[in-house]
Amino acid sequence: MNPSDLKIRPATPGDTPVILRFIRELAAYEREPDAVLATEADLLRDGWGQPARFSALIAEHGGVPAGFALYFTTYSTWRGHHGIRLEDLYVTPTLRNHGIGRALLARVAAICVDQGCPRLEWDVLEWNEPAIAVYRHLGAVMLREWRIMRLSEDALASLAARDLTPNHPTGHPTDAA
Repeated sequence: MNPSDLKIRPATPGDTPVILRFIRELAAYEREPDAVLATEADLLRDGWGQPARFSALIAEHGGVPAGFALYFTTYSTWRGHHGIRLEDLYVTPTLRNHGIGRALLARVAAICVDQGCPRLEWDVLEWNEPAIAVYRHLGAVMLREWRIMRLSEDALASLAARDLTPNHPTGHPTDAA
């Protein structure tokens, strides 16, 4: 691949269909092809609405979309500063191993540095050894002490409906955290 054929640019609302296609392809790669519920309307609302909830970059090779990176800001109370969370990094299978993913990650890192962020974080599936090897080679450290906790669907609704304040008839003082 000729590096001069690679262009990375901010995504625009017109990129929404290709971003959604890449999200679906990523879900299939991550062995959850039926998990994507997002729609183009969702992405338009959250990427370009007010307030925008995420930002994205598009990698183009020879003028054709080749991959994307979708990220958003987080906040570290310990650092007293915002950081960037990379939600998705994806390169179409036929163009992998040509540095496109590294270039996207480097661009997100540059945005992070430009904004004065002390950290850039993302998740990787434990079975994705090729990605883990690339990330380690770039200097990323895998945190082993921290585990992701997630509430969704019925469990999320159930907890949201409970009033766990101490001395509430349905709550228990020992439940309050």
